[in-house]
Amino acid sequence: MIGFFILLSLVLGFIIFFLSYTLAVQNPDSEKVSAYECGFEPFEDARNKFDVRFYIVAILFLIFDIEVIFLFPWAVSLAYIGSKGFWVMIFFLIILGIGFLYEISVNALDWQ
Repeated sequence: MIGFFILLSLVLGFIIFFLSYTLAVQNPDSEKVSAYECGFEPFEDARNKFDVRFYIVAILFLIFDIEVIFLFPWAVSLAYIGSKGFWVMIFFLIILGIGFLYEISVNALDWQ
């Protein structure tokens, strides 16, 4: 049965790809196929210094985003996992809270 669905998804994907390629308007111009979509030449070198704080904020966002990903299934299955699952998640949240307090104490989120 699963082989049928795999085959069906491959066939359907091919049909959709073929129809979108044949029915869509193909009108490329020099600006669309250029390396820069904005239409003007680059005015600075791509090797300029980039502020590391953007990377720090992105990494912190990923860490706390993963926390939320773990919280949803925990909240849904809370009635089934018992007290041990509850306290394991509380321990996880305490560790993340300590990490967040550390970020605040070292001014990782300040832009000045």
